[in-house]
Amino acid sequence: MHEYNFDELIVDIHYYNHRICTPSWEIKPRIAPFINFTYVVSGKGEYVIDGVRHSVKGGDLVCVQKGCSEYASSDPEYLMDCYCVNIFVYDLKGNEVKLPFNIVSHIGIREDIITLFQEMTAIWLLRDTCYKLKSRATFMMILAKCYQAIFTNNISNDNVTNKRIRMILQHVLDHYYEPLSVKEMAKMTNLSPLYFGTLFKQETGLTFRQYLTNIRINQAENLLSSGMYNVSEAAAECGFSDVFYFSKVFKEHRGISPSEVIKS
Repeated sequence: MHEYNFDELIVDIHYYNHRICTPSWEIKPRIAPFINFTYVVSGKGEYVIDGVRHSVKGGDLVCVQKGCSEYASSDPEYLMDCYCVNIFVYDLKGNEVKLPFNIVSHIGIREDIITLFQEMTAIWLLRDTCYKLKSRATFMMILAKCYQAIFTNNISNDNVTNKRIRMILQHVLDHYYEPLSVKEMAKMTNLSPLYFGTLFKQETGLTFRQYLTNIRINQAENLLSSGMYNVSEAAAECGFSDVFYFSKVFKEHRGISPSEVIKS
């Protein structure tokens, strides 16, 4: 499954559980009636999927597609602590589809993902108004983070731990239409421009200029798509003083010109 259509998935949650395994826990041999999506936090276990054995441990993501034969058990000496979601996945036309994950992928112990699962546990157990909608929304965030961890080098803003860089990210969101420079951002954080640039890329995976340009181009696309702004107005609203440079950068990022966005 390609990155461009991953946003078009619709998930229906059949069952959810924060599973702390017992020594006798097992999934008895069966044909999976749904997609079994499990994130192992600690412990060890074994899954047998379509006759192939897979050893799992803390930090592993297990994805058993619907229709596969499966059997699972936990190591009695290192009992698994895991979050398990049984789901059906559809595209926008209502066709069932598979998730784009291997049976076992190691994504490590991710505190951001664990926090979302903890939120999902509270939602699922409290079962207040719209709990299924809230559960789906939370799980989609989990799914997106797992996808990013496996298939892309992008680092979500949620994963940025340095307070100074988080402050700069918020400043960019609030002032992207203003002239912003590495020198100015470094001064705000009491860092040298060189160290600020290194730290920013280390935390976000992008240079400051790449991050700022992404924000500006995304907002420009929003404005152009609304039909309420022409190319010059959108460029000015998003911090581009030169409309020709804006058009060049926009096409490099989107593959089409700003005027083509308006036409479409």
